[in-house]
Amino acid sequence: MLGATGTDNAKIRVLVVDDHDLFRAGLASVLAAQPDIEVVSQASGGKMAVRLARELRPDVVLMDLRMPDLGGSDATRSILQHDPNVRVLALTVSSDESDVATAIVAGACGYLLKDSPVDDVVEAVRAAARGVAWLSPRAAEVLLDRIRREWVESGSPAELEQELSPRELEVLQLVARGLDNSEIAAELSISPRTAKNHVSSILAKLEVPNRIQAATYAVRSGLA
Repeated sequence: MLGATGTDNAKIRVLVVDDHDLFRAGLASVLAAQPDIEVVSQASGGKMAVRLARELRPDVVLMDLRMPDLGGSDATRSILQHDPNVRVLALTVSSDESDVATAIVAGACGYLLKDSPVDDVVEAVRAAARGVAWLSPRAAEVLLDRIRREWVESGSPAELEQELSPRELEVLQLVARGLDNSEIAAELSISPRTAKNHVSSILAKLEVPNRIQAATYAVRSGLA
């Protein structure tokens, strides 16, 4: 695993998106039972998800990928184009390489399989709200294997789009190891706020929306 908005007492506002009514309602019920989570709405399709995300501005969108009207990856891309601060967690039955890669490229900050334990889904929502990426073990394996294969086939490491400072390179290496901001702070003996600022600077310089894609850069650049 790679790390709510508002005050410390604010609940994490979640939009649950899935075209299977029973699954969606059950998941929403589990999340709503958590003291720190508020389910602001549910959507049965991608188009509805895009509309509700714009209207309600949730902190986290739990997004099914396979829906008949608008796929989850396309919906994710549309949501983030309108508001990059929304965190989208992909939730699906598929661990196919193409599905994982497409969701991450679209901007999803995490990827969960529908057979994941309920506690993992809850923790993934909390992690997303903190800005921490969350991948199920199988999804992480698939994604890193793909990145490393592309790196080997290219014959040379990718170049960073902007030069990072020595400290930012250290932080990026730790992001690629899956550390959240507090863990990075402890590792480098800096404050969590400073760690967060470094991560924000790295994302801006690399022009990527989340920590997963920053970690991808680290692997492609031979840093991890």
